[in-house]
Amino acid sequence: MTQRNTEVTSMAMWDRLKDQAKNLQQAQRGGGATQEPSRGARSGGGSRAQLVSALKTQLGSFKTELKSGAYRDASMAMCALVAAADGHVDPAERQHVESTILSNEVLQNFPPEQLRQRFNKHVDQLAYNFQEGKAEAMQDIAKAAKKPTEARAVIQTGIVIAGADGDFSQAEHMILREACTVLGVSPAEFQL
Repeated sequence: MTQRNTEVTSMAMWDRLKDQAKNLQQAQRGGGATQEPSRGARSGGGSRAQLVSALKTQLGSFKTELKSGAYRDASMAMCALVAAADGHVDPAERQHVESTILSNEVLQNFPPEQLRQRFNKHVDQLAYNFQEGKAEAMQDIAKAAKKPTEARAVIQTGIVIAGADGDFSQAEHMILREACTVLGVSPAEFQL
């Protein structure tokens, strides 16, 4: 019963924050309620930055719930996939993503060395053989599918990482959509 109550509360909070993100997008476009919210997420950098910021805030609100090893492993796999979405990760990009991970409020639930090790393991595997590395990363991501809050948080973490450099590429979009499928979460929920 307690876990059910937590999931219901989490879903209610998720719905409120999702509405806030949509309102931010509509305000960015001039408040036209008849416009489709997903267009704003895909078009200008301003609304995307606001969406990423809203997702980051929402993630922070779940910090106390996101302490499991499954979330940690799935998030690091997601971060590595986003970083390597275009097929390679140069040292500067790896360093940038690693620094973004270590400064993330929710991921500070875990020792930095654990995060660094898991992230770099996945990036190395993706660099060596992208398809095999991707399959292994998706297996780690799937570990979070049992808990809806964690599953959504993994996707949010990926979106925050993808949006950190201000350039949300089509390859990153596709990786996030695939992760949604693995986690049993609708990509439309995240405007992907």
